[in-house]
Amino acid sequence: MKLAKIDIKGFISTHLATCAMLLLAISMACNPAPQLTDEAILIQNVSIIDPVNGLETQKSVVIDNAKIVRIYEHSNVPEFGNITLIDGTNHYLMPGLWDAHVHYSFEENMRGAMNALFLKYGITSVRDTGGPMDIVLPVKIASTRENEDSPSIYIAGPLIDGSPNVYNDSSPYYPLLSIENTDVEAVEENMVALVAQDLDFLKAYEMLSEPQFKALMQVAETSELRVTGHIPLSMNLFSAVENGLMGMEHLRNLEMSVAANSDELQEQRLEWLQNPEGLSGGALRSSIHAAQRMEAIAQIDSAKLQAAASLLAERGVWQTPTLALYNNFATKEYLRDAAMEQLQVLPPEVSSAWSAAMEMSGTEIDPATMAYADWMRETVGYLHQHQVPFMAGTDTPIGFLIPGLSLHRELELLVQSGLSNMEAIQAATVEPAKFLGVEQRTSRILEGYEADLLLLRENPLERISATKEIEVVIKAGKVVFREEF
Repeated sequence: MKLAKIDIKGFISTHLATCAMLLLAISMACNPAPQLTDEAILIQNVSIIDPVNGLETQKSVVIDNAKIVRIYEHSNVPEFGNITLIDGTNHYLMPGLWDAHVHYSFEENMRGAMNALFLKYGITSVRDTGGPMDIVLPVKIASTRENEDSPSIYIAGPLIDGSPNVYNDSSPYYPLLSIENTDVEAVEENMVALVAQDLDFLKAYEMLSEPQFKALMQVAETSELRVTGHIPLSMNLFSAVENGLMGMEHLRNLEMSVAANSDELQEQRLEWLQNPEGLSGGALRSSIHAAQRMEAIAQIDSAKLQAAASLLAERGVWQTPTLALYNNFATKEYLRDAAMEQLQVLPPEVSSAWSAAMEMSGTEIDPATMAYADWMRETVGYLHQHQVPFMAGTDTPIGFLIPGLSLHRELELLVQSGLSNMEAIQAATVEPAKFLGVEQRTSRILEGYEADLLLLRENPLERISATKEIEVVIKAGKVVFREEF
């Protein structure tokens, strides 16, 4: 009896195909098409940029109820009924950006326009790094009530300062942004009332004494609130970090801690902080900066700088350098025609006031200001090489920085300082989320995460300024901005 010849390859191929179909059926049964509302959105055939997982192509993303509901391979998207379609072909979907250093309270005429400007330029989350509670708390509450009309807002409340406090409303240049504390007991008493309110973090400021700073850090630890801020002039970086500081803004006073004569400079500051001439807080701080900042930069000790970088990396102390602010002051970019034209997006009274102030500033470049801005970029690069974490922030609306737009300039300067394009994106997405402990729900392209998203026409991993090439902004699952062509 002759046995029939078996086509082994055909047999295996047929059965593999059958198994694949069975696995697909099982997968679809376990992960059925979601039940969607009439407000659901499907972004089709898009490349997604997740700050952790990187670039993935040919995806389709379903958004509903303010969340990313499903991420499909574009070839396997099920049929949906009534759903809003957005064609993502040749586009890039990334998380909405953060500006990790803003001030709603700094300019009253700007405040009402800031949310719309942030969203227009793709900023879907911000950290307000200092302002009175009667201003910043209502702004935060309003953002949670109407979350598609505002970025998500996280607040520090007022700056926690010593005496005399810098932002004390003594002049139009120093609005009341801070709490003055005359001694340790004042810090403890003021902090009890402050941390009982809806704060997300705290900010230490420059005129605190070392005992006051330590008292603040103890309250913060008990309240489970992270502290960012400026290194107090009475202290050095090493002591501040050892006592629990988890963030630094503008690299402020780092140079004084790593100069060859840092001990001598600190002794000198402690003497000046006695304030025998009775200067205001703003004037006293400015006089100390003027006397010591450039001297310290001229005498940076490489061993001390390396020790500082190692400590910052070991403790994971986030740096928010606000390079755009200092670059603007140094180069006077704001006087260029393109920058002046951009003022048209501001409220008319703000645009007029800024234009006048810009023209009064003159065109002369100050060598010391330029040297300081250059040093900041170099130091960002050095700290980055030593694995110190960064957040992207601007200080808007200070320094003629337009809310939202200025963050894109910050990203460009971070890349110029040595961060990769992806690392700059991380500094404006997952890193601020980590600082605030919300990284499990926002600033990623993952199922279940908040649908705060940007659809870009170009790939920012190839050109970081492509973050400005925004076609659609989605906030809390709603299209809040769409570029018309």
